[in-house]
Amino acid sequence: MTTVLIVDDQPLQRLGFRMLLESQDDMAVLGEADNGTSAVRKTAELRPDVVLMDVRMPGLDGVEATRRIVAAGDRSRVLILTTFDLDEYAYAGLRAGASGFLVKDAQPEELLAGIRAVASGDAVVAPGLTRRLLDAYADRLPTPGGGPGGSRADGALDPRLEALTEREREILTVIGKGWSNAEISARFRLAESTVKTHISHILAKTGARDRVQAVILAYDTRLVRPAP
Repeated sequence: MTTVLIVDDQPLQRLGFRMLLESQDDMAVLGEADNGTSAVRKTAELRPDVVLMDVRMPGLDGVEATRRIVAAGDRSRVLILTTFDLDEYAYAGLRAGASGFLVKDAQPEELLAGIRAVASGDAVVAPGLTRRLLDAYADRLPTPGGGPGGSRADGALDPRLEALTEREREILTVIGKGWSNAEISARFRLAESTVKTHISHILAKTGARDRVQAVILAYDTRLVRPAP
């Protein structure tokens, strides 16, 4: 059973989500919140598998609420709801630690599939779309002027990458470029099961929660550069 906390400042929107989720045999709604402050408190209390998080709310918005939930180390994963795919709020939500985002006008089956994916530990947003988002807001990336290949400006390897093997750094680089497992498999002549094992090691060693956060890490450490 996947448990969900619904966060939205619009009562009718919350009702619609609740009706959809409660129609599923494998989902249960643990509660609702109408603002970010309540979302953070109820996530700590209820520990849902997934927090369905609207971002545009008065007071504490969904981005800051996501940041606080992730910083608290809760097991809950956040699925951001935004207006359109190349949205500043989607960018900010992913950088705050969300495991993915969906547009609000997504089809019901897309929303349900997204919740199930996030609950199982997968990321909802394709790495390619994550890269488009990061490119769109590249001027906000931290630490401009870092060195090539994951090194800092002083030439030292970024400490977040020190535990990775050379092959793992190579795979993290192409994840950051939006490559699929099949593409990585073909490029490096590895079985897809081996690719999955490398990715699991990358996530474990870097502390990235999922593939979306791995893409962001590849940008932050300058393994991947924004498109010109």
